[in-house]
This record gives sequence, C-alpha cells and structure tokens, in this order.
Amino acid sequence: MMTKPLILIVEDEAALATMLRYNLEKDGYRVCEAGDGEEALAVASERKPDLALLDWMLPSLSGIEVCRQFRRKAATRDMPIIMLTARGEEGDKIRGLNTGADDYMTKPFSIPELMARVRALLRRAQPVAEKGSLAFADIRMDLAAHRVTRGDRAIHLGPTEFRLLQFFMGHPGTVFSREELLNSVWGPDIYVEPRTVDVHIRRLRKALNGETGAEPDLIRTVRAAGYSLDMDESA
Repeated sequence: MMTKPLILIVEDEAALATMLRYNLEKDGYRVCEAGDGEEALAVASERKPDLALLDWMLPSLSGIEVCRQFRRKAATRDMPIIMLTARGEEGDKIRGLNTGADDYMTKPFSIPELMARVRALLRRAQPVAEKGSLAFADIRMDLAAHRVTRGDRAIHLGPTEFRLLQFFMGHPGTVFSREELLNSVWGPDIYVEPRTVDVHIRRLRKALNGETGAEPDLIRTVRAAGYSLDMDESA
C-alpha cells in the first residue's frame, strides 16, 4: 500500500495550525507540525516531509530564512513549499518566490483552494515516470534519477524548475508565452499569476548559469512573446 504524503505545517498560530491539520487529514494526508523556524528545520530533517506549508512570520527564524535553509539542504532541496502570509503586496510575493517557495497564498485564504494547490504541487513533484534522458547543448537531464548536469557541474533544481527545464528541453527552439508555460508546466487546475513564470525563469537561469554566470545563457527572452531554450542569441 502506498504511503500517504506527509505535510509539514509550520505555523505559530495554534488555531490556524489546527484547522490546517484537520483539513489535510480529512483529505487523507499525514501531518507533522512545527511552531517556529528552528523547530521546522529539525522536524523536516527528521521526518522528511513531502510538502511544507510555511508561514512567513515565525518566532526565532522567519519563514523566508527557513525557506532559504530548506533549499540549501539536500534532504529538503526538492520539497515543494507553499508560503502562507498576511503580506499580500506583489513585492512580497516575488520575494517569497525568489527565496525558493513554489507557491504563495495570502491570508485569509480559501481552504478548498489551498487543498487544490497542495494536490497540484504534489502531482508535479512526483518522480518522473519515464526513463531516459534529455540533452541540449552541454545540459543533460537524467529523468529517472531526477538529476541535471551542465558539463561536469551538477545543477540543483527545485521541482518547478526541473519541470520547466524538462518542458523546454522537450521543445528546443520553440517560443512559449507565459500562459502556455503555465498551462503546460503548472497545469490548468492551479491558479498562478503570469508573473510567477518570470520568477521561476530567473531561478532556472541562475541555476544553469552558475555563480559566475560565465556560461552561455540558453534561456532566451523574446520580447512580447515569451521564452525559449535556444542557442541563438540574435533575437
């Protein structure tokens, strides 16, 4: 029998944590909890959850810093993260996504919508079923092992960036609009703003190009059209 996904709730507001646990368990998920940032890191290291619901405003460590540390650790690097916060400004959303969150919900939020986003992120994070690999220029994707390299360098990608790169490498040279990328990579059943695509493109570029940025940028931005994986820099 397949083990139910384990969801980590990182929330210091007891009433909200209780409500989240109730609805997640009602949907069949296993749940673990942390009430502050330090505890969240310890619980995630010990329990290895499949997804985290992470509050921004936390005692000891902010949700932003917890998110950064999750992305630095091998055990939680690929774990989907939904950030929950009362901060609803666009700049706050972009900061949360740039830090490593896969999705962002502003309090108060709809529980049915949150459950839909949890299901969608868990589907996207499932191991790629097909075997084999993809290659473009000096980038190699091992789909079975969920591993990406560029030349001799290992590239660490979150689940969304992995799917985004996989989609691009399956259609090299083709320009896709933000809406087409949202439908193909995120799926039509998840509500994500088009600007979210730009944030994940920047994260993918940063991972592919390395700290120095000396390697050719293979993600091409086509003004007023979208993005493509392309070696042609003339456009």
